[in-house]
Amino acid sequence: MIARNKESFSFLYQEVIDSFQQVRFFDPETEVPNLEGIDLLYLPGGYPEKHLESLVKAETTRKVIKDYAERGGHIFAECGGMMYLCESIVTDDGEYKMCGVLPYRITARIEDRKLSLGYRRFVLDGKEYRGHEFHYTQFLDGNPPSITQVYDAKGNPVDTPVIRYKNVLASYTHLYLVER
Repeated sequence: MIARNKESFSFLYQEVIDSFQQVRFFDPETEVPNLEGIDLLYLPGGYPEKHLESLVKAETTRKVIKDYAERGGHIFAECGGMMYLCESIVTDDGEYKMCGVLPYRITARIEDRKLSLGYRRFVLDGKEYRGHEFHYTQFLDGNPPSITQVYDAKGNPVDTPVIRYKNVLASYTHLYLVER
C-alpha cells in the first residue's frame, strides 16, 4: 500500500511503483488505510510540512500506522514519509504531532532551513542502494544514529542517517529501487 497525496506524499519514481506486484493507494490526509494483509506500507517523499493541519486531524490514520509499525508491519519511508513517522514536525507556527513511530522531531522552521541536496548511495544488508536527497528540513535535536554510512556521488561520507526500527526503514534519501 502506498501513501499518496498531490503534495504531502507525492514524490515517487514510477519504476518503483511498477516494481510492486500489487499496489493500493491511500491519502493519509483523508483516508484511514486498512493495513491488514499488506506486505509493505510505502510512505514516499513530498511536503507534509505544508499540510500539517490535515495530517494532525487524521488522528485515526496516524494511530493505524503506528499500530502497524509496533506489530512488526513493514514500512519503507523516504524523506516526507520519514518525517510523518516521527514524533512531530516543528514550524514557526508551532509543533504538530505526527505518527510517533520514530522518536525524533523534525524542524521546518525558517531559521533552521538548510538545503541538503545530492545523489546518495549506501550498502545495507549486503546490497547497494542509490538515490537522491533534496530537503530543507532537519532533525531538531541533531541527527539520530545511522545503521549504515551514506555517501555522496563522489564517495564522500554524508551525515544523512538511515534509520531502522523493528521492520521500519526510513531516511531522507529517495531510493531508486529498480535493479540496474
